[in-house]
Amino acid sequence: MKDFGRSDDPRVQAQLDRLAALTVPQGRLGLDTIRALMERLGNPHRKLPPVFHVAGTNGKGSTCAFLRAILEAEGYLVHATTSPHLVRYNERIRLAGELISDAALAALLKEVLDAGEDLAPSFFEVTIAAAFLAFSRTFAQACVVEVGLGGRFDATNILEPDVLAACGIAALGIDHERFLLAPEDGVPEQPLARIAFEKAGIAKPGVPLVSLDYPADAMEEIVSAANRMNAPLMMRGDGWDASVDERLTYRDSKGELTLPLPSLPGPHQPENAALAVALLRHQHKVQVSAQAMVQGITSATWPARLQKLNPGPLIGAREVWLDGGHNPNAAATLARHFSGQNVHLVIGMIAGKDPSGFMETLNDIPASITVVPVPGHDWFDATYFGTDAASAPDTPTALTALPDDGLPVLIAGSLYLAGEVLRLNDELPD
Repeated sequence: MKDFGRSDDPRVQAQLDRLAALTVPQGRLGLDTIRALMERLGNPHRKLPPVFHVAGTNGKGSTCAFLRAILEAEGYLVHATTSPHLVRYNERIRLAGELISDAALAALLKEVLDAGEDLAPSFFEVTIAAAFLAFSRTFAQACVVEVGLGGRFDATNILEPDVLAACGIAALGIDHERFLLAPEDGVPEQPLARIAFEKAGIAKPGVPLVSLDYPADAMEEIVSAANRMNAPLMMRGDGWDASVDERLTYRDSKGELTLPLPSLPGPHQPENAALAVALLRHQHKVQVSAQAMVQGITSATWPARLQKLNPGPLIGAREVWLDGGHNPNAAATLARHFSGQNVHLVIGMIAGKDPSGFMETLNDIPASITVVPVPGHDWFDATYFGTDAASAPDTPTALTALPDDGLPVLIAGSLYLAGEVLRLNDELPD
């Protein structure tokens, strides 16, 4: 994927150009390369403050955002690595609460790329090695690490039990089929069970594994993984639970918490917030108060996930929502959020996704459909989005052509498209 980004700083751009040249040998799986790279760097992944490691198909980024906000509300300095970035590569590495500077990033990437030049590491392996190296050199009291793809063979899965506070699994769905459903002996055949098997691959001996609840086949795989790794399993409905009305009520063996609804919009966010609370309540390395949970749940931000854009040079004063969702599960969330109203849909989706499944799940929410390219990527044209779908050469043109009828606009289908929209509207993630 062409997600290495651009930078105005020539020092950073020189290293991003090197990242762009990396390729992964077809069919290579496993953690051998990242382990070899880490060894050359002094094994920085063993020198981290307590780590919260989160996998999932949808919601893992939001769960990480809640974790970071709650930990920071407690007064802790927090490292975080998430993916992908939206506008700047720097977004992937947050050091003690601040995005890594261009100068530090350029030096860090050069060090890692130089160390692993003959190992042929992937883009993501270099990124994670750089993040963990930076984390090991800068003081903080906690780390939040989002899995990039899957879990079992993800570069972040080099993390070892000694540094882990807890592992979490957010919502599951079918995505990245080419990678996560590739034929392999000894793995589940049912698709959602296979996804669960891959995500649960982050389980570690003695480390709490905290999850939501899932269909039976998927739950069975998570239980099996926890048992296989001797990881204490805390699954929603069996270890903890939560309910939502005008408040978020969380319950576990330690008692009940009455919490506010999240500031992040969307019907799925209380579940992600509850998972973050469960992760914090079932670990023993970091002390977190109920007050910090209240504050963090209401202060967390996560760009391009049902984000209402501010008035700006791209959208003017119109009501525009931005979401990087691109699979049927994400479409179901959008359909629930906009239930009972229509929106003008501007959509760009990269090759390899499921445009028909996405549109079928949205159902009759779109009043109009305009398909735009995803800059720098192969993308699905309008023929994949139904007979009523129109085309536009770019997002500004698509927005200009929409009727001024008072209906909100939803821009969706790709985080890469979302990043371009944020850049054009002068809303850079910080």
